[in-house]
Amino acid sequence: MTTSPPESPFAPDDPRPPRLRPALDVWTWKEIAHLLANLPATIIGFVYAVVLVSVGAGLSVTVVGLPLLALGIQGSRGLGRFERARARVLLGVHVEEPGAIARTRREKGFFAWLWSGLGDPVGWRALLYSFIRLPWGVVTFTVTLVGFFTFWPVLPYVARALANVDRAMVRTLLAPSDELERRIAELESDRGVVVDTAAADLRRIERDLHDGAQARLVALAMDLGLAKEKLGADPEAAARMVDEAHGEVKVALQELRDLARGIHPAVLTDRGLDAALSSIASRCTVPVTVGVDLPGRPAQAIEGIAYFTVSELLQNVSKHSRARSATVDVWRAGDRLMLQVRDDGKGGARAEGGTGLAGLSERLGAVDGLLIVESPEGGPTSVTAELPWRDGAAGPG
Repeated sequence: MTTSPPESPFAPDDPRPPRLRPALDVWTWKEIAHLLANLPATIIGFVYAVVLVSVGAGLSVTVVGLPLLALGIQGSRGLGRFERARARVLLGVHVEEPGAIARTRREKGFFAWLWSGLGDPVGWRALLYSFIRLPWGVVTFTVTLVGFFTFWPVLPYVARALANVDRAMVRTLLAPSDELERRIAELESDRGVVVDTAAADLRRIERDLHDGAQARLVALAMDLGLAKEKLGADPEAAARMVDEAHGEVKVALQELRDLARGIHPAVLTDRGLDAALSSIASRCTVPVTVGVDLPGRPAQAIEGIAYFTVSELLQNVSKHSRARSATVDVWRAGDRLMLQVRDDGKGGARAEGGTGLAGLSERLGAVDGLLIVESPEGGPTSVTAELPWRDGAAGPG
């Protein structure tokens, strides 16, 4: 017959006092053991913290100081892990392990790893815990040891009070800061999305240049070379070739204009969102009504994101919606720039599963934006995008 371990009287992460229990039970003995073990445990942690800070700060003027400090801060996570385990076994306090958000990532480069290690909040809190615990460890060890031999009847109550202070320290300094770490994780993920998007855009521009304007200009140079050779022997043929080359120049210029418009359209810079969105709406295969109601112009980066968001949504309308009409509305609501594209098409659009809308949602999320898709089967479809509003300079008059 097996006996289950005694139930902890302390709910995980519950700062309230524990429920009433006998003066001498198994948890009282565990608390006494924890308090007696405080001294050796805190001496180890204090020595580690002092040596790390002294050596790391002293050598910070050299090439090894900061990397050594970063390694030490990450090593202090181990001390925190040990103290959480000790509190879990002897105090009944179950504190979640912090996520490995600031773990070393050497594949990202030495300086990224160094910055990650030096800015690790989990490691710094564990280091602070180890540093401030030495006086408390001496007090708890002394009081518990003396009480064990002199005022034994009141020792269980004294041990319980001292252990409750330990529980509060563990919950305060060694528990994960969920909101902070969640935000750090989101920012790291968003940074990856931005980097990937920028890399994809650069590859697209390079491909468009190579396959479009560059190839056309190479062919144009060859045609002009042939026309030059024929100029003396066959002037009429040379003139025809020059005429054809002139037409190719116009096509190449148009391709370069389209490419530049895909990077950042001049009409957006010169005249703002209203004119720029009207321009892309005129190229949509579905009749589009545009309404822009803004008190001013947002920051250039936000304005560009809004433009390309509407551009991509209208491309989806042209390619997939089978709509007869669409509308684009842009307005400001508090500190948010709101965009909404609606169409009377077949519906069924989804912002998940690797679709274009999923990629658009990720790109908006990278700048603290949001994409909401309402598209029941049979339609209509309404896609609303939110972006943070940041004031920009007034555009040209």
